[in-house]
Amino acid sequence: MVNFEYLVPTKIVFGKETEKEAGRLIKEFGGHKALIHWGGDYVRDTGLLARVEEGLAAEGIEYVEMDGVVPNPRLSLVKQGVELCKKEGVDFILAIGGGSAIDSSKAIAYGLANDFDLEDLFLGKVSTTKIAKIGAISTLAGTGSETSNSTVINIDTMGEKMLKRSYNHECARPLFAIMNPELTYSLPPFQTAAPGADIMMHTMERYFTTEQHVELSDELAEGLMRTVKTFVPEALANPKSYPARANLLLAGAKSHDGLTGLGRVGDFACHAIEHEIGAMFDVAHGAGLTAIWSSWAKYVIDVDPERFAQFAVNVWGVQNNFHDAKETGLRGIDAWDEWCHSINLPTSLHELGIDPTDEQIHEMAQGAVDARGGDHAGAFMELHVEDIENLLKNAR
Repeated sequence: MVNFEYLVPTKIVFGKETEKEAGRLIKEFGGHKALIHWGGDYVRDTGLLARVEEGLAAEGIEYVEMDGVVPNPRLSLVKQGVELCKKEGVDFILAIGGGSAIDSSKAIAYGLANDFDLEDLFLGKVSTTKIAKIGAISTLAGTGSETSNSTVINIDTMGEKMLKRSYNHECARPLFAIMNPELTYSLPPFQTAAPGADIMMHTMERYFTTEQHVELSDELAEGLMRTVKTFVPEALANPKSYPARANLLLAGAKSHDGLTGLGRVGDFACHAIEHEIGAMFDVAHGAGLTAIWSSWAKYVIDVDPERFAQFAVNVWGVQNNFHDAKETGLRGIDAWDEWCHSINLPTSLHELGIDPTDEQIHEMAQGAVDARGGDHAGAFMELHVEDIENLLKNAR
């Protein structure tokens, strides 16, 4: 088990009607004027925005609003948000939505607190420990951005080519996360399934490690994955199941706050690769991850077949072949594929609806490595450009 530090300062306010507490919480954390930031008609049409506005007004919190967030949030909109905040004297950013709205809000908060070009932050040319105050109201169980230190943005301000890049720092953890499972009842099936897979992937990216003696972290991760495995299908079958929605919402938050990775080094090669797929083809993040994971798994399984066997047995209930760990592990990968198909998610690039050329595959492989700032992506197995090209070709 490696040394680690673990601090999650985000205050989780969980349960029914908790969105009405936004004004109280902003006031508690010293905010005076907020930017309410979201994307899509849902926030307004369901009355959620009105309830939030009423809560802010009741506490004397002034606010301005900005719609327009799209999946794979854009830096161009972020810059508009920064200018609006400066013009209006905003000192608190309130995100309403899933990972896209929260990440867009985090990026605005970085821009408000610093005077560098945001492109430089996400391209790794500058760093910062400063960010404006931010809180989140989650309307989707998936990305975990409401408790994570990560911010992922599509850079669309540098010409025709889109770059999807992240910046990670502890300062980006929201001060509070309001989580009302009822706000997720009306999600379309795809917006339940794909983010559900993202919860799994945030956990799996930490779970697949070569670090030894991480038994407690394994138990936490396996329990979380079994929970998601059970409740994504339940939420799809019964969209207004409060237990299913509540468990998924909490799992999303805990999957990406670092808890399941304590004492080990995460891999995150699949995230690096999917960011390139998402930037090039603008696909949903969770679906992009499921389209490549089994190809990654089969490519790296020989590094530690016993780890894959443990995953197969403890998460998917596969019968353990004690004489052949790899065979057990491969059946676990098959079980993952079956689960993805059962919730209508792809397990190949073809099923994802894309057919990249060899040239595009090379570009994505190179981008995945470049984004990590070295000569490889991943930690479970170091994947160089040629490795990523091979597994993307296998994922076709």
